Amino acid sequence: MSKVRHVSETPATQFLKQHKVAYTEHTYDYVDHGGAGEAARQLGLDPHAVVKTLIMEDESARPLIIVMHGDREVSTKNLARQAGLKKVEPCKPEVAQRHSGYQVGGTSPFGTRKKMPVWVEAEVLDYPVVYINGGRRGYLIGIDPKALVGLLGAKGVSVALEQ
Repeated sequence: MSKVRHVSETPATQFLKQHKVAYTEHTYDYVDHGGAGEAARQLGLDPHAVVKTLIMEDESARPLIIVMHGDREVSTKNLARQAGLKKVEPCKPEVAQRHSGYQVGGTSPFGTRKKMPVWVEAEVLDYPVVYINGGRRGYLIGIDPKALVGLLGAKGVSVALEQ
C-alpha cells in the first residue's frame, strides 16, 4: 500500500482536475536513475502498468511525447516510421525540461509547458488503470489511460522493445 502523503498540486493535477478526470495519488521515495521499475517495486505495482513519459524530438528539433511501459524501451526508428517522421531521438534533459516544464524524473504528459503531439504504446491503452508521473519526482497518479487519448489526442503506436 502506498504511503499517504499530501502532495501539493502540480500543473498535471491541476489540468486533470480542470477536465474532471479522476485519479489516485501514489508517493514513493525517488531514487536517481531508478525509473519506473523502482517506483513499481516500492509501490508493489506491476512494472508493465507503470508507464513513463519521455520527451523526444524529431529531425527538425520539434518536441513530442511518447508514453511507454516502464519496463520497455522505445524503438526510435519504429516511432519515427509510425509517426511519419524522418528521425526521432531523446531530448537532452535540459531541453526536455524546457519543453515540458517538468524536471526529468517527474515528467507528466498532462499540463506541459508546450503543447506537443503525444504518442502512446498501444498496449498501454488496454489497461484499466496505469500509473504515470503526476508532475513531480516520487509521485505517480493512477489513471484510466484512455484519458491520454481523450485529453491529449494521443495516438497509439507499437514501438516497445524489451529492456
